[in-house]
Amino acid sequence: MFLSVFDVFKIGIGPSSSHTMGPMSAANRFLDLILSDDWPRPSHAAVAAIKVSLHGSLAHTGIGHGTGRAVILGLVGERPDLVDPDRMDTLIDEVERSGRITPPGHPSYEFQPKTDLVFDKKVPLPGHANGMSFSALDRDGRLLLKRIYYSIGGGFVVTDTELEAMRASKNKAAGVKVPFPFSSAQEMLDMAARSGMTIAQMKRANEEATMSPDELNAGLDRIWGAMSNCIDRGLSQEGIMPGGLKVRRRARSIHDKLQEEWRSNKTNPLLANDWLSVYAMAVNEENAAGGRVVTSPTNGAAGVVPATIRYYMHFHDDADQEGIRDYLLTAAAIGGIIKHNASISGAEVGCQGEVGSASAMAAAGLAAVMGGTPEQIENAAEIALEHHLGMTCDPVAGLVQVPCIERNALGAVKAVTAASLALKGDGKHFVPLDACIETMRQTGVDMNEKYKETSTGGLAVNVVEC
Repeated sequence: MFLSVFDVFKIGIGPSSSHTMGPMSAANRFLDLILSDDWPRPSHAAVAAIKVSLHGSLAHTGIGHGTGRAVILGLVGERPDLVDPDRMDTLIDEVERSGRITPPGHPSYEFQPKTDLVFDKKVPLPGHANGMSFSALDRDGRLLLKRIYYSIGGGFVVTDTELEAMRASKNKAAGVKVPFPFSSAQEMLDMAARSGMTIAQMKRANEEATMSPDELNAGLDRIWGAMSNCIDRGLSQEGIMPGGLKVRRRARSIHDKLQEEWRSNKTNPLLANDWLSVYAMAVNEENAAGGRVVTSPTNGAAGVVPATIRYYMHFHDDADQEGIRDYLLTAAAIGGIIKHNASISGAEVGCQGEVGSASAMAAAGLAAVMGGTPEQIENAAEIALEHHLGMTCDPVAGLVQVPCIERNALGAVKAVTAASLALKGDGKHFVPLDACIETMRQTGVDMNEKYKETSTGGLAVNVVEC
């Protein structure tokens, strides 16, 4: 099993990796398919119009997550990692005004967002809670091409046939050949013991099977650069976040108070936790506003990993760039195991799969750069994940604001606490990480659908919207 660090950490835009980045990527894939020879194109037939329908969680919370906007942006050829957030409104306004899309390399297609983009809350698609259907029609309205895509979390998008193949080959070796193909935490520990290497070193060796060391380092530095810039931008912004809840950004004011305390040398026993929390909140306020973030492993959980890295830089004198790279590699190893054996999608397993996974990844990364053994790192990940088990995904009004922003702050605090507890032990512990991951998967299967990113239960129905 091999999942690249650059699959776990993807640069994109907010507010959601599954509801924003995924649908945009699906639209990109459909455009590429139209131009390809991978479908039986009728003679003398040409695509004249495109229609899209959103299903399941995408339909229920898509408006709050900007799913419709993401589809439009994807259909005009914009990609999650390259789109300019400052141009998005202009691009969408033009499509809504003209009723047409003209992606680069394509002719113009008819696309009326009000009628050709349907939020179908009644008919879920069978493969996954985040389903969408793209159709291409000729000028007479005859269907020429149709594809179903699923946004399975963290910005990953697959077709219905690809999803079936993934599930069929879950336990079969496939893909890139790597020197350390661990698919479970126990396999990871066994390989570390046999090789004498750290988890970061094994992950690095796996990555370098497909790229040079310089390419890997540059990519890791680019990921951290995007994370760090997101923190800084979040700490500098003020005002009300979009969506109608009138939730005010708080990271800047909290940061200003912490800076004042820092300069005055006032005693604050909660200082580290306060900095950790404000870093996480800064990221998730940016995400809620549609800014540029990094899936970690999702947008809804994007603040936990950057916050703990900035905490590491802030409070540890020996922090350096090489340490940040090792952190990211270790965290990605844990994230890959969780995704392979359970899920990182809130629509599948609730927020335990998002913030819970992020906290486990962050705990492992922090334990690694603080000198932890592979056993202590695995222990740190398990502690963090175990204490998110059962967490529901119930965003108020379908927006990643309440409880998501503060939830990332608490996920970061748990990650640091988990790393500290693990480092004070010898790595031996009662519950293996693999058992915890399987418990999360089973809990997600048993969880009522209204608590899985549909905004039909929990806080989403018990908080009065103003």
